Amino acid sequence: MAAQRRNIGILAHVDAGKTTLTERILYLCGGIQSQGSVDAGTAHTDTLSVERTRGISVKAASACCAWKGVEIALVDTPGHADFSSEVERSLWALDGAVLVLSAVEGVQAQTELLYAALRQAHIPVVFFLNKVDRVGADRDRVLREIREVLSAPAAALWEEEALLDAVCETDDDLLARYLEGEPPAEAEVRAALARACRAGTLCPVLSGAALRGQGVEALLDAVVDFLPAPAGDAAGALCGVVFAVTMDKTMGRGAQVRLYSGALQNRQAVGESKVTQIRTLRGTRWEDRGALSAGEIGMVYGLGDVRPGDVLGDASLVPEGRLRAALAEPLLSSRVEPEDEKDLRALREALEELSIEDPHLDAQWSSFTHELYVRLTGAIQVEVLQALLEERFGLRCRFAPPTVIYKETIAHEAEGFVAYTMPKPCWAVMKFHLTPLPPGSGVQYVCTVPPTAIRPRYLKQVEQTVPRALRQGMLGWEVTDVRIELYDGSDHQWHTHPLDFALATPMGLMDGLRRGGPVLLEPILRCRFTVPSSCAGRLMSDLAQMRGRFDAPQTRGELTMLLADLPAATSLEYPTALAAYTGGRGAMAAQLKGYEPVDLSLGATCPRRGVDPLDTARYILAARKALEGEVWD
Repeated sequence: MAAQRRNIGILAHVDAGKTTLTERILYLCGGIQSQGSVDAGTAHTDTLSVERTRGISVKAASACCAWKGVEIALVDTPGHADFSSEVERSLWALDGAVLVLSAVEGVQAQTELLYAALRQAHIPVVFFLNKVDRVGADRDRVLREIREVLSAPAAALWEEEALLDAVCETDDDLLARYLEGEPPAEAEVRAALARACRAGTLCPVLSGAALRGQGVEALLDAVVDFLPAPAGDAAGALCGVVFAVTMDKTMGRGAQVRLYSGALQNRQAVGESKVTQIRTLRGTRWEDRGALSAGEIGMVYGLGDVRPGDVLGDASLVPEGRLRAALAEPLLSSRVEPEDEKDLRALREALEELSIEDPHLDAQWSSFTHELYVRLTGAIQVEVLQALLEERFGLRCRFAPPTVIYKETIAHEAEGFVAYTMPKPCWAVMKFHLTPLPPGSGVQYVCTVPPTAIRPRYLKQVEQTVPRALRQGMLGWEVTDVRIELYDGSDHQWHTHPLDFALATPMGLMDGLRRGGPVLLEPILRCRFTVPSSCAGRLMSDLAQMRGRFDAPQTRGELTMLLADLPAATSLEYPTALAAYTGGRGAMAAQLKGYEPVDLSLGATCPRRGVDPLDTARYILAARKALEGEVWD
């Protein structure tokens, strides 16, 4: 029964004790026979050797246990910002979350991003202040930070009077009785707190020390009592979200699926695929089961080329906001090469497989230079990828120093034209109108050509080709913030071949981009700094040198807080410098704000990874396989 189940995530800034808490939960609930240790490299949810060696979580790990008759499916997520994409995908499967904070360090950079993403996804939150047994722990200070820095409606369970006041303010009946001198019973207070937590109007806060087991049983009670049970009708229409993909040498591609509605079973057809096997978790191990019902999480095989983010069945049944939460966008690109040149093809295949599991990695191959590129979110990701490639695929490789990923748009309205009519047989004529859009608008494509001019099957080709054609514009970067209208054109009854319009679309779009004039866009980070007040002058001087814009600083006691917008290109290495001159007391929380125009002299172009469509003769020959080189990146 769904009422006897909870799907939760354990989230935290790195080193807050999240994996230790997960181990203690699994041990208390009987999901594992002995509690592992992060320091000793024996944590059950850290399965990769790089995780055990470095003592950090790299991949999200699922497990299942039970507490007081309620089954708890939990996802232990990475805490380091470089692996935020793992957290982002995990949110797609959750009904509730435990956000762990260190009672010593308090609210940290990643804590802010995690809480904002949970709110955006409408996922109820319970806070757990860990490490209260450590020197310097101050749960009351951290509680204030939760309320002030995160603006979270925190309700601490150890503040009985304040908790009662907060709960009564969310329930008119309780409030009326309370004001009349009739204090509600504890069971009524917990029931009202549960309703408020599930509605997002209150966030229960508990404290303890996971390593010693202190407060963990109370946290489990809170998970069962306050966080919501999964909704969804097992007899309803099918709706499931793929939130992770793994490659199994025997079973093939496995998809971790959260079912929001309906049911799945072996040999069931899903689209053009057929389910071959379904597994569910017992503790940390996957076991064959053969069926999955609404509210459950399982590993499903046989779904073909499924990828993370794919929705099985009716997408309208996914809870509002669940797929919109964004934690990180890769802002760096790096060239990867094998130590042994003969391993280039194997490296390419390995990175393509890893890109299936983590689409943000987006491995790209340049047919011109025979080079491989990947997208990254940080420097630690490079070390992890090197270790993963060696451990899993037996490949040693080198990464070039990462460079910032820019985007581009057009300066003004323009027309794009292509008449692909030679050499015969071919015929694809198109006219595009390109219009620049406000920042953050993305790409909008519309077609106003009547089917009497271009047949619908060819118009579909154009629509499918536009996103690929815009992966590299005039400056070599992805094109964004532009409206593209296909408003005229023609096909030919005899001369048009099936792929002519797909081949011609990049030529017409690049013609429009050339006429529109390219504008380079650089990524801008919205940063929150907290530094000792004695270091505020140095901080503001550094921000000015990095082309930053910042608000007036705010001083609270011995600390100064400051909000700033910084170009990613000038600030990616700044956390290291900040830690050095503040003696480790400075903090920087950064999140992508958007992209803004920048002079090309301050940015960079990107080498083209395929034949330039503006080099018409060469492009057509390459497309027809008469010349070495690919037309797609």
